[in-house]
Amino acid sequence: MVQSSVLGFPRIGANRELKKATEAYWQGKVSVEDLLKVGKDIRANNWKLQKEAGVDVIPSNDFSFYDQVLDLSLLFNVIPERYAKYNLSPLDTFFAMGRGLQRKATETEKAVDVTALEMVKWFDSNYHYVRPTFSHSTQFKLNGQKPVDEFLEAKALGIQTRPVLLGPVSYLFLGKADKDSLDLEPLSLLQKLVPLYAEILKKLAEAGATEVQIDEPILVLDLPQEVKAAFKTAYDFLASQSGLPAITFATYFGTVVPNLDAIKELPVAAFHFDFVRNPEQFDQVAAILKDNQSLSVGVVDGRNIWKNDFAKSSALVQKAIEKLGKDRVIVATSSSLLHTPVDLENEKKLNPEIKDWFSFATQKVKEVVVIAKNVSGEDVSAELKTNAKSVSNRASSNITNNEEVQKRVASIDEKMSTRSSPFPARLEEQKKIFNLPLFPTTTIGSFPQTKDIRINRNKFVKGTITAEEYEKFINSEIETVIRFQEEIGLDVLVHGEPERNDMVQYFGEQIDGYTFTTNGWVQSYGSRYVRPPIIVGDLSRPKAMSVKESVYAQSITTKPVKGMLTGPVTCLRWSFPRNDVDQKTQALQLALALRDEVNDLEAAGIKVIQVDEPALREGLPLRAGDERAAYLQWAAESFRVATSGVANKTQIHSHFCYSDLDPNHIKALDADVVSIEFSKKDDPNYIAEFQNYPNHIGLGLFDIHSPRIPSTEEFISKIETIMKSYPAEKFWVNPDCGLKTRGWEETKLSLTHMVEAAKHFREVYAKK
Repeated sequence: MVQSSVLGFPRIGANRELKKATEAYWQGKVSVEDLLKVGKDIRANNWKLQKEAGVDVIPSNDFSFYDQVLDLSLLFNVIPERYAKYNLSPLDTFFAMGRGLQRKATETEKAVDVTALEMVKWFDSNYHYVRPTFSHSTQFKLNGQKPVDEFLEAKALGIQTRPVLLGPVSYLFLGKADKDSLDLEPLSLLQKLVPLYAEILKKLAEAGATEVQIDEPILVLDLPQEVKAAFKTAYDFLASQSGLPAITFATYFGTVVPNLDAIKELPVAAFHFDFVRNPEQFDQVAAILKDNQSLSVGVVDGRNIWKNDFAKSSALVQKAIEKLGKDRVIVATSSSLLHTPVDLENEKKLNPEIKDWFSFATQKVKEVVVIAKNVSGEDVSAELKTNAKSVSNRASSNITNNEEVQKRVASIDEKMSTRSSPFPARLEEQKKIFNLPLFPTTTIGSFPQTKDIRINRNKFVKGTITAEEYEKFINSEIETVIRFQEEIGLDVLVHGEPERNDMVQYFGEQIDGYTFTTNGWVQSYGSRYVRPPIIVGDLSRPKAMSVKESVYAQSITTKPVKGMLTGPVTCLRWSFPRNDVDQKTQALQLALALRDEVNDLEAAGIKVIQVDEPALREGLPLRAGDERAAYLQWAAESFRVATSGVANKTQIHSHFCYSDLDPNHIKALDADVVSIEFSKKDDPNYIAEFQNYPNHIGLGLFDIHSPRIPSTEEFISKIETIMKSYPAEKFWVNPDCGLKTRGWEETKLSLTHMVEAAKHFREVYAKK
């Protein structure tokens, strides 16, 4: 019989129980015991759900209170001294590494002030992991036995699971050297680290685990030879240890063909590959299997919400069976289901026709089981018939097609994606209009989304207050933000975005071709969850989306106020995109919708317009080559199509965060000013990379995901470091990102200190 397998399940809870409990713990409202119980309940529910659906291979250790990579750092004692010195509990150390911690001294506790570790996008997803940070003083050892404890939890419920661990080579490769050990190559630590894997695997075996899943996702990247060689070193060592569970070696998010030579002789029990992202690799990856190795066939999409095509998936699995036999084939999700919402049944307001096209994590679990039963010869004819009808109905629906939009995309030419003058000429005109000081200050866009804002938004959505009452409330919030910015002396203001629920959803709700969920939450990082909109058809903007609020904000101040938009690539990447139309087409459709909005903002008197593209790097194909070159071309083109219809005097800004950015990719956008997340970067070479960036730039000076408040002196120190290799006349002063997740008190103090630092440098440079 062909087995069914899930590589990982969402850990947030069907009703976001994890977010509520975690944030309550941070606020001191619940005990650690309360928090741990919530985690235990979520894990139990996830295991039971999969067991009841008939899944054969159920994952454990796929749960985390913040991030699974950070879990591994805590487990292996990869804890920089700046966290260890405070003698916090393991859980509080974990959270301090993830989000920073600033706490005043009390009679029983000493003061704590530490920033978070760097947070980076997980490959090309919108999930963020906390980057492991190594130093010469790192002392590997086991801190507890989380994978074993969770395996035993499931076992106590009568459920045998397959524990999941990020593999040693990927863990080291995805990490970095700490700022005091920049000469350290993390991969050089492999021989010290692998024995800990053997130790935890042995403990799992003693607890009753017969198999484990070890993820090595870096195999879909371009890897240097020394990294490829590390796989043999690591897995030969594990194979030499007696009494360990069988290993399923898993990779996902793309093709592994260029790196097959690194893994084809590995002594593992099974390989898992992602055939959703790259079905073309099947023949080559199947050819490396030895007679005693099995193949886990990833055919149910762990990254998107479209219903599986059973006929298509079954055909691929059947191909594997013909080559290997039923006993050596496992039907699986392509990756962990972490990236999908929990349960489609929680959606009560979706158009039934559209809802029939979707599958969330709970439904994907069932899809894996049906496919496995089908290829095993069991009678699932009813499920196959229903599935085929859903797939056919979506393909023929008139919801998906808009001929006018398709014609407009076809008419895009080079002129539409080119500003009328190069940057130097634009800058001269803009200087005359804005007359900004050296070290101009601004923020990225949003201000705190208070409880009062959320309550009034919900009242408006439910119809308990009128549109006029809601607009009056929003205008009052905008005025509060404007007056605060004027008071502390910011130079270019924002309206604070009180009317916006999310930077993509807000615009998607006003663009034809999108649909939305009520409970389709997905973890982005820590306790930050998002509800990605879903692109179901061709995209167009029927009317202005943000002009009213921007015009009001500008009308109550003499300082320039930025119009705030989300860029086409980010709107695409932070949505669930269509899988029946290429992403370039969808990006250009969004670009045209945003072009109309940018032009309307300019016509309404808005002189500074920010079009954010934080997902630009996220969308970059994982391997170098033609696909990556094509992406960079159309991604930049879509941004320029959105922004190039304005006059020279209109200043275009953009923002990027939490990615390893290439200045050349940003240069291709031709924005007048860009801001880049920088506060968690501690590599001095990162600044130097942007030294020759021709336009203006702001390197973010404080971490908006952390509650800690930087002092004025800290800001001055950071700017001094930047000024050693970056020209002052091009530098803007700003935070890392928007401030919607922060409280007002910390926002006020952080921004006040930031502005004070900018004023300090104006005085310093005035004397030069």
